[in-house]
Amino acid sequence: MESKGELTPTLFSEIVQDYLLDFNDPHLFFNLRDSQKEYDNGFRVRRYEDKLYVTTRTNENRFKQGDAILSLDEIPVLELVEKHQRELMETKAEREDWRKVISKYNVAEVIDTNGNIRSLELKKYEKAAYKPQHTIERIDTNTLHMTLSDFWDHAPIDNLLEKHQEDFSNMSNLIIDVRLNLGGSDHSFNNLQEFLFPIGVNKIDLSFYNMKVNCTNTNADLMIHSIEEELQKMEDSEYREELKQWKEETWEKHRGVGFVNLNKENAMEEYEITGVDIPKNVVVLADNYCGSAGDIFVFLCKQSPKVTVLGRPTKGVNDYSNLSVKQWEDQFELMYATSRLDQLDTRRPDAEQGIKPDVYIPWTPEHINKDIDLEEAMKLIQEK
Repeated sequence: MESKGELTPTLFSEIVQDYLLDFNDPHLFFNLRDSQKEYDNGFRVRRYEDKLYVTTRTNENRFKQGDAILSLDEIPVLELVEKHQRELMETKAEREDWRKVISKYNVAEVIDTNGNIRSLELKKYEKAAYKPQHTIERIDTNTLHMTLSDFWDHAPIDNLLEKHQEDFSNMSNLIIDVRLNLGGSDHSFNNLQEFLFPIGVNKIDLSFYNMKVNCTNTNADLMIHSIEEELQKMEDSEYREELKQWKEETWEKHRGVGFVNLNKENAMEEYEITGVDIPKNVVVLADNYCGSAGDIFVFLCKQSPKVTVLGRPTKGVNDYSNLSVKQWEDQFELMYATSRLDQLDTRRPDAEQGIKPDVYIPWTPEHINKDIDLEEAMKLIQEK
């Protein structure tokens, strides 16, 4: 293909991504770098029974939310599930990610909300840029609704807490929406933690996240480089100190050693959080689009007696985590894990991944036009 001039950066990326599927690791990525244009079909779907329901649109305006795909290239949806098990990597319909599967097909058979059926030739669009959402709104006199779409940086969250300081000290109820959280760093929500726990000192069991870090020479070089880049941008002294400690005590100290058990060295199994009295009730909305640091956030919330997690299990990608980045020129990057959870060898609650909610609400097409999770959260708060 390369000799014929047919191997584009996008096609090469797709070939490598397909190869990586066999590792069965949702925390393993091969991406085009920012300088390279990425394309998708301009919409996103979620499966319910034998249909793929359009839940969101970016560039594809021929669909409406609530339309459903019956088949792709005349192959019914349930046959597609069986055919593309490698890409879907899931056993539950509501957890499947169909974006890469749909991009392989040309024609979709679509039924609209009135029952009309038509065929649409699928198009590819330049991928829409991600728009972070870190917001707080008042639902009623006693309830705040906070939406956090990522934990990439602590600044947006800290700014929200500062801006709404008075609200936080007066509101009885807080709803935190991390259903679409893309992850990042668990340091980013440090200053939010006190609102999640009851007043006084709370001891948190973190043994669930006991892990070994693979401190090879290559991993150390890449991680130290990434940390130093981050330190140049970071102004907050507390976060700088934590990053420096991560660099020095893990990667510089153990460089070239291989797998290192950091839990014993850092006494990770128990962690203390000093909580506050207000808010009295916290509800966290979760879904399988919430992963990485989002998984950790929801796990932490489940340790608090004043938090109820509601929705669906999180993505559950932290079996292998602490991603390192290897870049090639200005075109490609491989993001791969440098740590591995001990529980993979010792204990496993069940085969299904993700942090499970306290109150499970199955996804149905009704979620498309109505925020059922938020309604249930408000009912829960009123009962309390």
